Amino acid sequence: MLCQDWPEPITRVQTLSESGITSIPECYIKPESQRPTNPISSNKASSNDEDINIPIIDMQNLYGGDERLREAALRRMSEACREWGFFQVVNHGVSHELIKSVREAWLEFFNQPIEVKEVYANLPNTYEGYGSRLGVKKGAILDWSDYFFLHYMPSSLKDQSKWPSFPTSLRNTIDDYSKEVVKLGGKILELMSLNLGLSQDYLLNAFGGESGLGACLRVNFYPKCPQPDLTLGLSSHSDPGGMTLLLPDDSVSGLQVRKGEDWITVKHVPNAFLINIADQIQIMSNAIYKSVDHRVIVNPNKERLSLAMFYNPNGNLLIQPAKELVTKERPALYSPMTFNEYRLYIRTMGLKGKAQLVESSTSQI
Repeated sequence: MLCQDWPEPITRVQTLSESGITSIPECYIKPESQRPTNPISSNKASSNDEDINIPIIDMQNLYGGDERLREAALRRMSEACREWGFFQVVNHGVSHELIKSVREAWLEFFNQPIEVKEVYANLPNTYEGYGSRLGVKKGAILDWSDYFFLHYMPSSLKDQSKWPSFPTSLRNTIDDYSKEVVKLGGKILELMSLNLGLSQDYLLNAFGGESGLGACLRVNFYPKCPQPDLTLGLSSHSDPGGMTLLLPDDSVSGLQVRKGEDWITVKHVPNAFLINIADQIQIMSNAIYKSVDHRVIVNPNKERLSLAMFYNPNGNLLIQPAKELVTKERPALYSPMTFNEYRLYIRTMGLKGKAQLVESSTSQI
C-alpha cells in the first residue's frame, strides 16, 4: 500500500463515546439497508431455540478415547463447517486463567489515557498498532470501534517494540496467549483435514507448516453507542485469510452470523473459542466448507472487547482446491492464487470483487 498516512484526521471512537454525545457523527451512520434495524429478516436472532445457535464442539470428546464420541464430534464439526462456516469449541486446552488475564490486560490498556495509547497509533501501510479505521478511502462510512492489531507469525514480522508496554504484564500475556491459540489452530486444521477426507496434515502443510504460516491478533474494542440502530461495530464481511479463532466478550453479545436470509446473534459459551472458516479454506475445500458473512452490533449501555486471531496461509504459497476434492461432477471452482495476490485483488476490487469470486464459485455447484 503506497499511502503512508490516513486520508483524514483520526477520531478515537472511545473518546467520542466518553464525551457524552447523544447522537453519532454522520461518518458512522450506515446506509439504511446496512443498519441493524433493517437486517435481512432477523426474527430468529432473538430466539432462545438452541437449534439455531452456533454448533458447540467439545474437544475433549475428540481426544478422550471414546470412538463413538469422537465420531459424533467430528461429524458435528463437519456439518458446522458446511452449513454454518462457524462453530464454538469448549475444553480446548487454553487455560481459563490465561483467557481471563489477557482480557483484563487489554481492557486495562484501552482504559489508559489517550496519550498513552496514541504512542502506538498505526498507519495504513501495516495497520500494526492502535487504530480506529480500516481503508484509506476519503469520506468512508466508518465502524463504531477501536482496535489494536499486531503480528505474531512468522517470526520475521514479530516486532514486540510495537506491542503495548503497559500494563507491564501485557507483552508476556500476549505471547503466552498467542502461542496457545496458534497451537489450538493447528489441532483444528488437522480435524478439518480428516473431515474432508484428506491427510491429517494437508491443510497445515498448505498453510506453510508450523513455521511458515501467518498469525496476527486483532483486539477489538466496541465502546458504548448512543444510537446503536444507526451503525455497526464491524460491517458485514467474510474473513479473507484461512481461519479465525475468536474469543468473544463473555458478558456482552454482539457478533451476528448470516445464516441463509437471517442474521443470528451468537449466544457465546463462556471461555469458548468461536472458530470461523475464512476464504482460503473455502478455496482449499473447493467450497465444501463455507466462509460466511458476519458483522458486529453495538450496545448503548455496555462496552465490549473481543480478540480475533487470524490464522493464515503463507502469503507466497499458491492456494487452490485440493486435487482430492476436484471431480468431474465438482470441478475446481477457483484458479490458483497466492494469499498475497488474493489480498491485493480484493483490496483493488473491493467487496464487489470478492463477492464476484464467491458468486462465481457457488453458481457452479
